This record gives sequence, structure tokens and C-alpha cells, in this order.
Amino acid sequence: MIKTILPALVLGLSAIATAALPVAPVQAEDQKPEQIHVRGSIVTYSGSVLTVKTREGETVDVTLADGWQLASVANAAVTDIKPGDFVGIASLPSAGGGDGALEVLIFPPAMKGAGEGSYGWDLKPNSSMTNATVADAVKGVDGRTVTVSYHGKEKKIAIPDGTPVVTIAPATNDDLVPGAVVFIPAEKAASGPLAHQVLVGKNGVVPPM
Repeated sequence: MIKTILPALVLGLSAIATAALPVAPVQAEDQKPEQIHVRGSIVTYSGSVLTVKTREGETVDVTLADGWQLASVANAAVTDIKPGDFVGIASLPSAGGGDGALEVLIFPPAMKGAGEGSYGWDLKPNSSMTNATVADAVKGVDGRTVTVSYHGKEKKIAIPDGTPVVTIAPATNDDLVPGAVVFIPAEKAASGPLAHQVLVGKNGVVPPM
């Protein structure tokens, strides 16, 4: 049966966004688990454990929580980005000012508002993630620049030609094959990463986030 990642990914991204914002001190028992990201290739999948060789070269066992959700990423194009779309853009500050995109995720309409905001991201050193609504998209000589809005703020991000652009698509457990590339937002636990959702690449598509 096809699992949908939508509800769980919304919660996961919202938790990541919240974790990146300053909050009032809380008691230890009220603190949420630390969020981590596992990026790498599947070694094995068995029952409730997904063994992944990470991009750092380590092999880790990711425990899949009860009710975990699965989805894939599918290729999209920069020309698919339209005003009103809700997107997640990982970016780096550009030498000439502003931000330059490292990747773009076009969210399905049902996920509009998921993790809205701009906060630190660990794709590369000094990178950030901006989940926001496209206010304007202008094609230029060297790619496209989008203006996105979130919480009453605006941010311009350049999307150079060749930047990976993807969207979310269905997946099944049969897609969790050795060698498939995954992106897993997880919780840091004593026994290792604990995941409520998994994004897997299919047909040669690599989750770029």
C-alpha cells in the first residue's frame, strides 16, 4: 500500500523550523528531541530498521518509528515554479550579495505552510532553508530569481541554471532497495536516529535537500 509522507513531513519540517527559532527556557522534561538529518545510500532495509551509509562515510542504523511515512522525490523544472507556489529552497549567501539556491523543493498544494520561515540548514556550511510562498519569479540571463514571502517578510533568491528542482511523489517499501539515496529527518535517540518519515530517490533522482 502506498504510504503518504504529507502529514508526517509537515510535522517534521515544522519541528525543524521551530527548533531553529529562539524560544523561552523550558524544563528539561519539556524539551523536544534534537533533530538530525541522515543523508546517504541504503545498505539494507529490514522490518523497522533502515541501514544507511551516510555521505560522511559512516554506516548507521535508522530505527523507523511506529506509523512511519514514506515518499519519494520526482524531478521538476525551474520553469514549474509559479507565483503562489509554496517552496523550500536551500541556499547560500552569494559573493555579490543575496542568496543563491542549492536546491528547490516544490511542495504539493496540501503542504502549503509546512515549516514556514527561514532558518539554518545543514546541507552545506552556512546554508539556510527558506520555506515560503513564491511572490514573483523572473527569468534572467543566468537563470531565475524568485521573490518569496514568509511571515510578512520577503527574500530574493537566485536559482542558477542546473540547480536541482524536485517535488514530492508517492513511494512504496519496494523502493527501499540497496543503493537508493535517502534523506531522513530524524530525532537523535540513545539507540541512534529515530525516523518518522523517509524521502527516497527513485529512477535516478537524488533527494537534493
